[in-house]
Amino acid sequence: MALKGRLRDISLTQLLNLVKLARKTGALTIEGDQGRVELYFKEGKIVHASLNGDGDLARLLLKFGRVREHQLRTVLQQLSAPNDRELGLRLINAGYISRNDILYAIRRHTSDVVLKALSWEDGKFHFEPNKPPPPERIVVPINLDSIVLEGDQRQKELATLREELPDLNVALRFTENPSTNLSKIKLSRDEWRVISFINPRNTIAQIAKYSGLDEFQIRRIVLKLMRNGLVEVVGQPTGRPRPAQAAPQGVGAGAPSSALSSGGAPSSHRPKAPAVEKNVVRRLIKFIRGL
Repeated sequence: MALKGRLRDISLTQLLNLVKLARKTGALTIEGDQGRVELYFKEGKIVHASLNGDGDLARLLLKFGRVREHQLRTVLQQLSAPNDRELGLRLINAGYISRNDILYAIRRHTSDVVLKALSWEDGKFHFEPNKPPPPERIVVPINLDSIVLEGDQRQKELATLREELPDLNVALRFTENPSTNLSKIKLSRDEWRVISFINPRNTIAQIAKYSGLDEFQIRRIVLKLMRNGLVEVVGQPTGRPRPAQAAPQGVGAGAPSSALSSGGAPSSHRPKAPAVEKNVVRRLIKFIRGL
């Protein structure tokens, strides 16, 4: 089955169903304004995914909090040309992670990449039969049904999110007097990262790029913060994004350092992050800790 065309003519959901029903093996490449996605299949199940060339185990374990950076750096320094299997085995033997940590990171990443691609309205695609995944990657077969179902649910929810927050080219600021008891609010790693970039100079769209979040994720997070009375829209930003600086310790953590990137993990494709409005974030953190 040799397929090529555009997503505006046939949806990714339909393509995935074709691959699944025909139990095909090969690679589906999609190129659009938001980047390049590569999905690899074996007998109708997805076994590997990458967005803009990411997908190496080192970065995934860091991204999903399964390993500490100093542990990863220690093992990477012992390897001349590590592949994912060798790296994973060394990390397990060192007692830093378990096999389940590896499976979790790969499955979570694969699901995230497919869900992002399912939100694309257009892009060129090409299916190459029998093309195997990169040999240095660990492959984990995943059934497509649950991912496609979640993608459909996301698209329905996204329509509602767009109604509530129609414009992403606006800036945010922290409210002076939050209307919600902050001690009852639980924030995820991505939500803390978004908070670290809230600044009247940065639009919501820019924050999404700096944080590596897609449209669905950033709309959902911002609306949660707004509903809890933590932030409010202030309109168009008044200046350019500030130069890149690191986020305060404990806030917005998650992106691997440049030192790690030089040790074997590919550098990020994201734009450089702007300065964090540190005094505002610190006041918010201080207020939360004081509850």
